[in-house]
Amino acid sequence: MREIIVLSFISLDGVMQAPGRPDEDTSGGFKYGGWVAPYSDDVTGKVMEKQMKPTDVLLGRKTFEIFASYWPGHENGWPGISEVTKYVMSRTMKKSDWKNSVFLKSLADIKKLKNSNGSPIKVWGSSKLIQLLLKNDLVDELWLKIYPLTLGKGKKLFDNGTIPAAFTVIESTVTPCGVIIAITSGLEK
Repeated sequence: MREIIVLSFISLDGVMQAPGRPDEDTSGGFKYGGWVAPYSDDVTGKVMEKQMKPTDVLLGRKTFEIFASYWPGHENGWPGISEVTKYVMSRTMKKSDWKNSVFLKSLADIKKLKNSNGSPIKVWGSSKLIQLLLKNDLVDELWLKIYPLTLGKGKKLFDNGTIPAAFTVIESTVTPCGVIIAITSGLEK
């Protein structure tokens, strides 16, 4: 069985939308894109380097479209991202020019993937997909980077449908810029 690891940049109020760039995801009128930039430091950089080690990824369609429009031309910033398998949960998208992209249509497809043999699968961004995974008890670990700011509105990591669960923090640190990095495991209901 493969582990599913959710990686997320979140604000103190749980917003995870558009952490990287101002134009990354403006849906719903979100105007705070790029909010992680002021909190960059060497510790965060080393954590990101570790977390970006090549392994298969599972993405929602919108996040996949953002990644596919950026990473193929910037592979030096994420070595190996084009070589890993990119599983995409989408009811509308069926193909992509980005190599090694595989499209999934249902929760059953995700369960089948999780029950296959292979390396861990990392989920980046993809708020709706993460909520589906959490609701169906398919997340093995959460790797969270919690930033010391509130954004008030935007897509949330934990939203409608989140089930009660307890997590065990297995690793944590606070960066010089105040980012709390926590790796949690062991979901218990």
